[in-house]
Amino acid sequence: MSEREEFSVCQFFEDGTHEYARRYVSAKEAVETSKMYTESVAAKLGIVRRVIITDGGDFTNFEWQFGKGVTYPTREQLKEAREMES
Repeated sequence: MSEREEFSVCQFFEDGTHEYARRYVSAKEAVETSKMYTESVAAKLGIVRRVIITDGGDFTNFEWQFGKGVTYPTREQLKEAREMES
């Protein structure tokens, strides 16, 4: 993950198009935005198929998929990261 506080949130639609919901924002704003988009009516209906957060290096830091929920990072990856911090 990039050390800079520079994140973008992108949502992907059922027709194959996508849009950036936020660009170059703080980690906090990116997480709040992704939560809003993954809990939206459009997400619940499947119009929004995927939401990701990327960092300044264009690495994916978070992924949510319609019908699957959060797919990245996995629960196992989060557990390993927490263990490494302790």
